[in-house]
Parts: sequence; C-alpha cells; structure tokens
Amino acid sequence: MARVSGYWYSISMASDDLKRIKENGDLRVFVRHIEHLRNGSLKFDFRFMIQGDCVAVTVVCEKMKGDGEYSIVYNGKNKVTVLETDFWLYITFHLQNLRNGTKTQVLALYGRIPQLNPSYLDRFKMICKTYGLSSENIIDMTNQGYCPFKR
Repeated sequence: MARVSGYWYSISMASDDLKRIKENGDLRVFVRHIEHLRNGSLKFDFRFMIQGDCVAVTVVCEKMKGDGEYSIVYNGKNKVTVLETDFWLYITFHLQNLRNGTKTQVLALYGRIPQLNPSYLDRFKMICKTYGLSSENIIDMTNQGYCPFKR
C-alpha cells in the first residue's frame, strides 16, 4: 500500500444516497493527496465545500486487520476498503458509513491523472453494479468543477 502515496484526482463517485455526494453533500470530497503512514494507516488530504467555501481537510483512516481495510470516525462510523488499484493509474475505494442507525455506501474512483480512459469508467460502473448501484447513482467528478482552496 505504500505505493498509493502521492497526488490523486477525483474521477467518479457513487452512492445509494445521492444527496450525500451531490453538491454540498457531507461525503462529497475532492481528493488531493494520499499518504501511506508507517503504521499502515492512510492519510487523505481532501477539499470539500462548506457554505460556498472550499475547505481543506486532512483525515487519517486507521488500518484494520484485513488487507486494504481502514476505519475512520467522520459523520458516523466508517469502514473504508480498497477494492482495486494498479497504484500507478487508479484506485477504487468502498466506504460504508453508519450514522444514526442509517447505512450509506459510497464508491470512489481516483486517478493519478485528471481524466481516465473510458475503460476504467466502465470498470467502475461494473463495480458499482456489484454493490447494487446503477449508473444513475454515479457522479462524474471531473465535470463537477474544481474546489478551489482559499487560504
């Protein structure tokens, strides 16, 4: 997993609760950087919108026992799983959020470059289908506008 460290771009997101990943959604994030930590955890640098302003947020997902499994407390309890990656071009994450007794799942496709070949997007759609999410549940993050960070 150390090879995951570096800069990434948000390509696509999918969820069974679209309002959480649409504009102003609490799980709508634009990834900037991922760092593999010595203890096996992953540190994410995200940007997301709060009341019209782009805010930088750094979160650490703690390594769990399973391969590619992490946990984080953010708007509830979350389990994050790396579904697949080649480390050099793309990575797909599955997030399971439990908040106030409600479960939400989010799938995210990140790329090392701002645009991926359509075959990777097709692959992401197939993964989403495996988790019960149709094409209508997918948001193309590449055309959603950049979250410009203000200092």
